[in-house]
Amino acid sequence: MKYLRLFVLCVGASLMMQCKKSNNVTKKEVEPISEEWVQLFNGKDLDDWIVKIKGYPLDTNIHNTFRVEDSVIKVSYDGYETFNNSFGHLFYKKPFTNYRLKLQYRFVGEQAPGGEGWAMKNSGVMLHSQAPESMELDQAFPICLEAQFLGGLEKGFERPSGNLCTPGTHVVMKDSLVTDHCINSISGTVYNEDWVDVELLVLNDSLISHMINGKEVIRYSKAVYGGEFLTETEEWQSKVGKPLSSGYIALQSESHPVEFRNIALLELKDIK
Repeated sequence: MKYLRLFVLCVGASLMMQCKKSNNVTKKEVEPISEEWVQLFNGKDLDDWIVKIKGYPLDTNIHNTFRVEDSVIKVSYDGYETFNNSFGHLFYKKPFTNYRLKLQYRFVGEQAPGGEGWAMKNSGVMLHSQAPESMELDQAFPICLEAQFLGGLEKGFERPSGNLCTPGTHVVMKDSLVTDHCINSISGTVYNEDWVDVELLVLNDSLISHMINGKEVIRYSKAVYGGEFLTETEEWQSKVGKPLSSGYIALQSESHPVEFRNIALLELKDIK
């Protein structure tokens, strides 16, 4: 496979170019449609967002799980007696194909009673996700590519963030098809409640790159549908092996309180 140089355009007083090797992607193909980042979260309410929580109909925000306080989207469990596998997602209202996404997150407080051990300080943002209205009532996770966020639990025990999880999908890394459900990044471990900077570069099914605190920590390409987590319906099974090139963005709730802020997106030109 030929490798050309990828120029990532940074928006500020002027456009700055950062060179990275990638899969058949050129400077022209990652130019922004405009130079303005769009704020997906207005800092006031969730009017542009759609809630889907396992076991509940669309737009049922049980126990006020997703809320806005102090210009921050908070995932809170103070109204739960027990988590009861009520995995939830907060979807932005429209899908995207080629873009850069920036946000900040941090884990706070204690995990909800009844949460799974693996879900402590565990959340993420779903990319190229299926539409919220297409999720089944008891579906825990959308078919998507997940940029997984983890926090450190004890000193000396590494727990990188910015990982990749693949519910109902597969990707290619270093020219090989990867079918593992979760793949660790090369980021460090965040043990405290500091805000973490995230930037995600998404170029349909050609390239996706995760950056944590300004450092690229994982990249992959050629996303397709497939795997044991793909919904067992004829519609979804008919998509096996087909490219996953666009979809929704969603924030995750997995039983540990987490906060999100400064969620902004810069659309990029279509790759030809």
